[in-house]
Amino acid sequence: MTLALPRLDRTTAEERGLTIADFLVPIRVGERLNSRVRDLGLVLAGALLVYLTARVSFPVPGSPVPVTGQTLGVLLVGGALGFRRGLIAVGLYVLLGVVGLPFFAEGKGGVAVIWGATGGYLIGFAIAGALVGRLAELGWDRRLGGALGAMLLGNVVIYAVGLPWLKVVTGMSVQETVANGLTPFLLGDALKLVLAAVLFPAAWWIEGRRPDDR
Repeated sequence: MTLALPRLDRTTAEERGLTIADFLVPIRVGERLNSRVRDLGLVLAGALLVYLTARVSFPVPGSPVPVTGQTLGVLLVGGALGFRRGLIAVGLYVLLGVVGLPFFAEGKGGVAVIWGATGGYLIGFAIAGALVGRLAELGWDRRLGGALGAMLLGNVVIYAVGLPWLKVVTGMSVQETVANGLTPFLLGDALKLVLAAVLFPAAWWIEGRRPDDR
């Protein structure tokens, strides 16, 4: 008796490895660009998107972790760019913040942020971007159910790194860590997760209706 496992790769041979970002650049423009130049442009755009979502932040009373739009940015960038470009884009965003640019939430920057209470979330962002990107390369983002699963896994990764880091840095108990680093963000993250999951199948549907010679 064999155990039937869900098929991780949901793409055809022709689609394998492609993400929605590969269709963002019109064919006529893309043909004139070196593939590395195109990828560089997409990576820079991805890092910029995460930065812009970091501008949306609100403090949580009693918690060192603010509510931000970064989770949505990371999920969108990872799913749009794929594993390698998603990892590089989110990693570039983190690196620019670490070197001192005010790229992090609340206008913060510098290596002290990484070693602080929110550093684990930032590291989790890069891992989540890579994971969601890989699942997108396997076609998970082309249907609502798969997109929801990919975004949920990415969100879980962020907290899997961020919460233990928060506990160690602050010395909080497990209950305090959950109360300050998870509970206040569940509703907002659920909304961001659903939004990201809906956008990808919609983007693929639109792409499928566009003329081939765009």
